[in-house]
Amino acid sequence: MGTYRISFTLRKAAIQVPACETAEDLNILHLGFDNTDSIQGKCTTHLAFKIADYLLKKNEIKFVDFPLLIRLNPNIPWKTRGNGAVCLRIATRGSEHIIDYVKNFISLNSDISNGANPGFVAYEGITIPTSVRQFSRTALYNVLCLNDAEKIIENESIQCYKCGNGHGSIGALAAIGCLLEGDHTFEAISYRTEENVGTPRSLNEQLVLKMSAVTFPRTFNNIDAVHKRILITPHGPDPVFCGIRGEDPTTVLKSLLSLQTTEVLEGYMVFRTNQGTNMHLQNQLALSQVKPFMAGYVRGTVSKIPYILQGGHVLFEISDIARDTYPVAVYEPTDLGRIAKQLVIGDVVDIGFGVREEQSGHSRILNLEYLAVLRLNSIVHTQNPLCKVCRKRMKSEGKGKGYQCKECKIKTIKKYNVTVKRDIVEGFYLSSNKSHRHLTKPLHRFGRENSYPYVPGIYPFPNPNSFHRKGHLNDRTECRSF
Repeated sequence: MGTYRISFTLRKAAIQVPACETAEDLNILHLGFDNTDSIQGKCTTHLAFKIADYLLKKNEIKFVDFPLLIRLNPNIPWKTRGNGAVCLRIATRGSEHIIDYVKNFISLNSDISNGANPGFVAYEGITIPTSVRQFSRTALYNVLCLNDAEKIIENESIQCYKCGNGHGSIGALAAIGCLLEGDHTFEAISYRTEENVGTPRSLNEQLVLKMSAVTFPRTFNNIDAVHKRILITPHGPDPVFCGIRGEDPTTVLKSLLSLQTTEVLEGYMVFRTNQGTNMHLQNQLALSQVKPFMAGYVRGTVSKIPYILQGGHVLFEISDIARDTYPVAVYEPTDLGRIAKQLVIGDVVDIGFGVREEQSGHSRILNLEYLAVLRLNSIVHTQNPLCKVCRKRMKSEGKGKGYQCKECKIKTIKKYNVTVKRDIVEGFYLSSNKSHRHLTKPLHRFGRENSYPYVPGIYPFPNPNSFHRKGHLNDRTECRSF
């Protein structure tokens, strides 16, 4: 496979093709799709795995990036599971037959009968339009409607195909607009054969523990050590067997193949993704801007003392610089309640949040994802003075009359301020990994972000098996040890 070097700027994506090709020979085709699955089954990444298998068999097609798995705003209530859309970027001489194939494949293999509303968009060109990129950024933290997508699709002459109500075209457009120029991670996902879908998944727990211990921090969120849970397998009736998330494609693939599964699997594919980046929490919001289902972060001051609700949840209130206020909920599974309940009025905090819609009997609320304590307010108590002779606490003589030791008869008008020692310290507090969302950045990744523009060629493609394999995994042994 030829090497393609791509550099993206704010308004332009420039690609250089090999010397044996010309820009006229190869078109850059961006294929985005979403909402092909339902709660009952199917999976958008599995559909991408099958489409990629078809494309890799075509000699005139070359991938110019890893398949992209883009997680969008996780607070959207009508999402299926992880609100993930997919983009495949390829160089090709002929695009029409590819677009027709993908369109037909999506319509035939989406779970439309159970409520899936797939959308597929195809865009040809080296430059991703600014409007598409801005749309993608907004889709990470806000709510977009179908009309928003359709206006851009029409203005930019993007081909679009919809089934059902076509709501998936929102995610499809957002996927092709997300270039993952800065921080990104990788996930190697393995898939089950059709006859095994819906049956219990079985993994060797000891191999998972070993893999996680050996590869951390190059892989992450494999296990919940506190609650002794494996986190790499889903629980629904979808075709995903397991997924390994990490910092580079080689590590996640070797980790996947080291698990030596007894179940015969259909294959795997490695995705480049925004998982584990907090990409949905990058926008700072004023409390007056907050709307249902948004995500973001706000800096504010604790304005009401936290109190504990039934079930161990904690509720407090913050106010921002405009003195707008909002309630904040900290749910027990996050394990952040023990920190939140120690906050006091006047503490300055940053919080990452998703917005819960107002419900019957419940106001709109900020659901906490992380808590950064920036400044702790001093808690000062006043105490009666000590007698200088007997060191016993003096008694008040009455309002404005000072204090007197009942034994030594010594008097004073002074009382003392005592600063109470706080049980928490300033710092960043993240929820336990059992409650992490796909986009949640693990604590160890802070300061270790992939901060460079992505250039294919840094992660070379020696052959298609570097990111995709169709067929049994169990016959591959060269990557099973570290």
